[in-house]
Amino acid sequence: MNAVLQTISNIGIVPVIAIEDAAKAVPLARALAEGGLPAAEVTFRTAAGEEAIRRIAAEVPEMLVGAGTVLTKDQVDRALDAGSKFIVSPGFNPETVKYGLSKGALMLPGTATGGEMEQAMALGLEAVKFFPAEQNGGVEKLKALAGPYRTLKWMPTGGVNTRNLTDYLAFDQILACGGTWMVKKDLIEGERWEDITRICREAVAAMLGFTLQHVGINCENGEEARSAAKTLCAIFGLAYKEGNSSVFAGGAVECMKQPYLGKNGHIAIGTNSVERAVYHLGRRGVAFDESTRKADAKGRTTAIYLKEQFGGFALHLVRK
Repeated sequence: MNAVLQTISNIGIVPVIAIEDAAKAVPLARALAEGGLPAAEVTFRTAAGEEAIRRIAAEVPEMLVGAGTVLTKDQVDRALDAGSKFIVSPGFNPETVKYGLSKGALMLPGTATGGEMEQAMALGLEAVKFFPAEQNGGVEKLKALAGPYRTLKWMPTGGVNTRNLTDYLAFDQILACGGTWMVKKDLIEGERWEDITRICREAVAAMLGFTLQHVGINCENGEEARSAAKTLCAIFGLAYKEGNSSVFAGGAVECMKQPYLGKNGHIAIGTNSVERAVYHLGRRGVAFDESTRKADAKGRTTAIYLKEQFGGFALHLVRK
């Protein structure tokens, strides 16, 4: 996957901004980044859009800034000159897309039908915008289209919010979701940067969906593991389930047949996407042991351990 598309996928949510005053662009971008969303699609709907992109690109280098509502070849040139790393349009104009590609731009044209998606794929595009998403059938329509378009990724925008965000992102072919709920006009005009940061953090938390999955206890051998699991099952009425390397007492306690990572054992934290969790936690300074990364047949990361231990326990992320 293209490196910029991979970053967009890791971030998971792309705020879509219509800004009237370019002077507010930099503090807005910093508020988004502080909230865990270092990406923005700044639309050309307003006269301030181009200058806003230019200022963000120059002063907030950690932000992956792109241009939205790009309708003409001239706007493609202006967007690239301002520092846009990707270009988004509401609809599919083959000539504009071809022109952007000839300039080396990452193009994410808007699509709503299979015909438009096929045209985009014929031009070599890996991903497209799906707009307006909810009005065009939402994630269920994309699932219905996935059969013939297995290699295409979508960025749904329009009607996406915290209530349906995880429904979209749970589908593997969703690249990321575009949204406006964290950058509403009144929040920007009122310079309510702390509110924007808070809303972004809430969105990231909802997207990652961290939950405690189970606790692993290091036992010396299989006999000790079976004994410990059976005792817990007897006391609490839990289901006993033995595997190759461990024995589960219900779903909450895993008794290891021999010591594994962690002095005492491990704690498993479930998440909707291990890849996105690794990205977002990495931005917060969390380090991971890449040698422990596990993936499924589709190449999706299913588990990975953090380098640090907590109270004698190793900690790892697992895909829900």
